[in-house]
Amino acid sequence: MKVGIIGSGGREHSLCLSLKKSQKITKIFCFPGNAGTNSIAENVDLDVNNFEKVKNFVIKNNIEIVIVGPEKPLVEGITDYLKKFKIKVFGPNKIASQLEGSKIFTKKLCEKYKIPTAKFGIFKNIKDSEIFLKNSNYPIVVKADGLASGKGVFICDNFEQYTFAVTEIFNGKFGEAKNILIEEFLSGEEMSFFIISDGKTYKKFGTAQDHKRVFEGDKGGNTGGMGAYSPSRLENEILDKKILEKIIKPTLKGLKDLNTPFHGFLYAGLMIVNGEPFLIEYNVRMGDPECQTILPRLKTDFADIVEACIMQKLDKIDLEWDYNKSLCVVLCSKGYPEKFEKNIEIQNLDKIKEKNNEFIFHAGTLAIDNKIFSNGGRVLNFVAKSNDFKRCRAKAISLINDLDWSNGFYRKDIGYKVIDK
Repeated sequence: MKVGIIGSGGREHSLCLSLKKSQKITKIFCFPGNAGTNSIAENVDLDVNNFEKVKNFVIKNNIEIVIVGPEKPLVEGITDYLKKFKIKVFGPNKIASQLEGSKIFTKKLCEKYKIPTAKFGIFKNIKDSEIFLKNSNYPIVVKADGLASGKGVFICDNFEQYTFAVTEIFNGKFGEAKNILIEEFLSGEEMSFFIISDGKTYKKFGTAQDHKRVFEGDKGGNTGGMGAYSPSRLENEILDKKILEKIIKPTLKGLKDLNTPFHGFLYAGLMIVNGEPFLIEYNVRMGDPECQTILPRLKTDFADIVEACIMQKLDKIDLEWDYNKSLCVVLCSKGYPEKFEKNIEIQNLDKIKEKNNEFIFHAGTLAIDNKIFSNGGRVLNFVAKSNDFKRCRAKAISLINDLDWSNGFYRKDIGYKVIDK
């Protein structure tokens, strides 16, 4: 079976590696891929925003299933477009993708179906929002409505910070903004909770804890993710049941009421407050870097799972997991998430040999004339599996130290809540 993967990050490299293990897979194409996928698949330099070109390539090369990694093409309707041409796609349609594409869409769904979430208000300008502020306590959370690559969220401790956040959003830092979302601040611990769905059946697909802030101790600006570990330290049967009953099931019902069954990965970003889950946001794809910690723990053939979802036979699949823990440390370009240099050579990468239960997933990399260069803010993901999170982190950091890339930096405290408690 030939498979195409859309995307170029660490998530897509880990998806690619999981598929490569399957005897069902004869060839993998990555659009556009990175230096890591280039060694196990065929990278295709194709504009993934041009759906017609993607469609033409898929048909010409007899690709049987397309897996969409990132959120932007999903939100813009690539699944709907490709399905018009009888192409099998793993990923939700345009309406379902509004769960991630519009935070306001999700909040209204929460309101209608009584899904626990932070109290919120939707406003068209600063003046209208001041009434909400008068009835709220700081800190307050301000969010851009659309996609913002994990960076369109501001936690404001005073009116000055609030004004700055709203001005940034309305001035178009994260794209055109007609509305802003303002929420109460929930004090608790975050958790990433994943399911996989074929439109009729869904199954839990692991948990993780992401680290969004750029500096150690969760300081500094938001990023796309500086590291993660799986499973979440909060995971237990009682909490799982609450999440499924109070959040996942009513969400899927809400979509079905819109005549939109959900297909693919659904990622609930949660805040756990005194043992109770509150929905912070939805993503309609695998998280990055959470994917890089979850997939290495999967024992079931990933190609079988994807195919079962396409054929709406997920109920016939048993998901088996490695009981080992997994942790990912992201190596970034200096200056990220603000200004950073690209096209910096990464030497010695070919000399690092991953041992058993060690993985190096490429993210922002590019291969040119047998050399590898940085091509983004988050460059490489170092992942280790073990029965102990502390050992996982030590292994990942040891690999980074072996590389000794002078233009990189990373957080040394990934997993600190579960390791250094």
